[in-house]
This record gives sequence, C-alpha cells and structure tokens, in this order.
Amino acid sequence: MKIVVIGGTGLIGSVLVAKLRESGHDVTAASPSSGVNTLTGAGLTEALPGADVVVDVANSPSFEDTAVMEFFQTSGRNLLAAEAAAGVGHHVALSVVGADQIPDSGYMRAKAAQEALIKSATTPYTIVRAPQFFEFVGSIAEGAADGDTVRLPPAPMQPIAAADVSAALAEIAVDKPANGTVELAGPEKIRQDDFVRQFLAAKQDTRQVVTDPAARYFGADVNDGSLVPTGPARVGATHFADWLATNRAKNA
Repeated sequence: MKIVVIGGTGLIGSVLVAKLRESGHDVTAASPSSGVNTLTGAGLTEALPGADVVVDVANSPSFEDTAVMEFFQTSGRNLLAAEAAAGVGHHVALSVVGADQIPDSGYMRAKAAQEALIKSATTPYTIVRAPQFFEFVGSIAEGAADGDTVRLPPAPMQPIAAADVSAALAEIAVDKPANGTVELAGPEKIRQDDFVRQFLAAKQDTRQVVTDPAARYFGADVNDGSLVPTGPARVGATHFADWLATNRAKNA
C-alpha cells in the first residue's frame, strides 16, 4: 500500500512510519519540514496522488483556544478536500478519548470539530481515539503545579504508551475503514492524581500531589467519565510501571 502519514516526523508519526515501512508499505512521512503543510495546503496535491491511505497524526503547534480550533478545522478541510481529489480510499485520524466529553476545553472542542469534518466528508474513514500518553504525564504534573504542591482530581484515566498507539495505528491503517470510531486504552485504569504521584515518586521528585475533586484538568472540569473510553477499547500492552522503569533506566 501507498500510505501518507501527516505529522510523520513527530512522537507518534515517526514510529508509525517505521512500523509501516517494516511491513513493506510505501510510506511518505509528510510534515512542514518535508514541504507538506496541511494548514496552508502546500504540498498536498503533490503528496497524495496514488495514496491508498492517509493517516493524520498532526497536532496543533498552539493549544490556545482560537489557534487550535483554526488549526484542526483549516487543516482538516484542506486535507479532506485533497484526499477526495486524489481518490484516497481510507482516512485515519488520531483523536482523543473524551473529545466530546469536556466542552470547556478548547483543545477538546477543536478535536470534536475535526471529527465532525471527517464524518461529513466523502472519504471512508476511521477515527482513532487515544487516551493520554504516558509521555505526557510530566506535562500534566506541571500544568497542575503550584510551588511544592500538585493539585489534581481523582478522575479515572486509562493512559497508554505512545509506542502502543503507533502500533495500533499501523494495524488500523491497513485494515478496512470502520466509518466510525475506534477507542484505545492502556492496560490499567488509574486515577489522575495517582498517575502523577507514581511518576513523581519514580523521579524522586518531592512535590506533594494533593487530591482535590474540584481541581481542573488544564483548566477544564472532569468527572469519572471524561477521560476513559465510552465502550470496548483496543488495549495496549505496556504497563505504566514498566514504562517508568524503562525510562528510569534510560535516564540513569
């Protein structure tokens, strides 16, 4: 298959490109650095002809409410129009678990808008909703930090290793379009406060995690159903404890 990965040089995209190439597919790693910019539309007409599948794992460079909405809507329209013109048979997009459950989050509103564009387009599609990556636990901690205290809600999560997301996308990309949504999850459910608490303990970071049901997740209210899959999910193989141990060894 000829597969174009939009955002093919990032955290998820670079591993995905490698996995697909190992399986014998003709893969283009498309990104602004390679001359393909979905926000401006530059390079799309050159990159997509002959493509069987397009996998969109690109992310907005800004999470500010207006900027992130503009990125996903403009990029989505440009990409889907170019796919229709090129006759692409399968559009795979990486989204977020809870995209339609946290309306006071500008980022989640933008991802929900991206999903709506995909569903209304003509290209057969699969939307893949992933939970928070293990790799983002430090950002969650910093976003909730106030001096020596990290205040977080006990909202349940089912975080996943980025490598497991890439592996799932590699399988989904070469499968038939679902014309629906597939949800991913890590192998265990964990409360957000405990997720960060374990991370800080592994780093020997002495900041105290305070459990606060009223604490917000990057400025948004969350509840027991906000950050977990709404139905059956494809479960990744990597446990958080093993990921922590591996990353400790890398940084030792």
